[in-house]
Amino acid sequence: MGCRTRAAASELLRVVAGSDAEGRPALVPDPDRRAPGRGAHVHPTQECWQLAVRRRAFHRALRSGENLSGAPVEEHLAAHQSESQQHRPETGARSS
Repeated sequence: MGCRTRAAASELLRVVAGSDAEGRPALVPDPDRRAPGRGAHVHPTQECWQLAVRRRAFHRALRSGENLSGAPVEEHLAAHQSESQQHRPETGARSS
C-alpha cells in the first residue's frame, strides 16, 4: 500500500481496524494474519508505512470513515525494525 511494490503476503504486515490500549479506534498490526475483518498490507518498514499514511491509503482500503490512530503500528514497526530486512521503496529491491 505504501510503495505499491508487489510482494508475497508472508513478507508484508497486515493491518486491521481495531482499537488501541485505551479503546480508541486505531490501526492495529496483525502479524499472524488472523484478525477478523478487512485488512490492508504494507511492507514492515517505516518508509512504506509513512508513504501509506501520507496517501491515506488505509482509510480507503479498510473503508473506515473514522480517523484511526496509527500509533500501535508505529510501535510494532519500531520494535521489529532491526529484525526485518531493509526494503527500498523507490526500487522495490532489498538491500543486504
